[in-house]
Amino acid sequence: MVFLQSDNRKKVVFLGTPHVAALALKILLEHESQLKIVLVVSQPPARSTRNGSETPSPVHELALSHGIPVLTPQTAKDQEFINDLKILQPDLCITAAYGNYLPKDFLSIPKYGTLNIHPSLLPLYRGAAPVQRCLENGDSITGVSLLLSVAAMDAGPLVAQEKFDLNHEIKAPDLLNVLFEKGAHLLVKSLPKYFLNPQQIVEQDHSKATKADKIKPEEGILNFSLPALALHNKVRAFAGWPGTKSSFSLNGDIVDLKIIATQVSPNSFHLEKGEILFTQNALCVCCGDNEILEILEMQLPGKKAVSAKDFQNGVKGKCFKLNK
Repeated sequence: MVFLQSDNRKKVVFLGTPHVAALALKILLEHESQLKIVLVVSQPPARSTRNGSETPSPVHELALSHGIPVLTPQTAKDQEFINDLKILQPDLCITAAYGNYLPKDFLSIPKYGTLNIHPSLLPLYRGAAPVQRCLENGDSITGVSLLLSVAAMDAGPLVAQEKFDLNHEIKAPDLLNVLFEKGAHLLVKSLPKYFLNPQQIVEQDHSKATKADKIKPEEGILNFSLPALALHNKVRAFAGWPGTKSSFSLNGDIVDLKIIATQVSPNSFHLEKGEILFTQNALCVCCGDNEILEILEMQLPGKKAVSAKDFQNGVKGKCFKLNK
């Protein structure tokens, strides 16, 4: 007689879409002895306007490579999707940068609720762009929060948090990777205690809540009348998307120069506000506070990104100045 070993692992549905969510899913899959991911949910594949082909999200691709079924509803309100989830009866849902609003019908299904990995120290930076907004504000500390999802955005009680010290060089894409990886490890560490006592959670101090609004493309335009540090923080915050740029004049033609890497100059230059100067390794711009922003890497439209030194060689002999 053959005795089948029962599977006592909790049934988990994972919801996520971009690369950072795939990083979190990869870590959870490394702990299959504790969790059984029975379904992955992601946003629908992106359709190419050129040939109509579809590209699945990074989370979708990772799930398929592990033989995990994937659903891609247009919204989490889709009734067929809700019905499928009810039939599945998951113990827990986990969300990481899923990108769709979760209705009450969804939240009521999993036995242990839905836990979200959120890259900020809640109640700070609730919303779509917590990492970008904390870098834009020049924060010296951030972190990741695990919270129980409720109908209000990022307002649910906390399961765990972990702090992370920031330097003034890290950019948003790198920080997102760090925080989602930390969040996934924190989740694995916290789940045994959570399953034993799901009520042992801490309500957020809603009076201290701040918002992290979605980024608009026009926010990436740099205005050199602002302080140099504020501009440097914008470059870090909006790296990846939407990027940062400013308008320059090249032989009388107006060009938008993409600004990729900067630093506030440790040196002193005698420049007037709005003046520029090439040094050996930087394009220096005097900002609104009379501090110098050094542009270290940039990109002209249709060209590849280059160092300031290579850019200077490319425009040598041409009239190049800030477009005021």
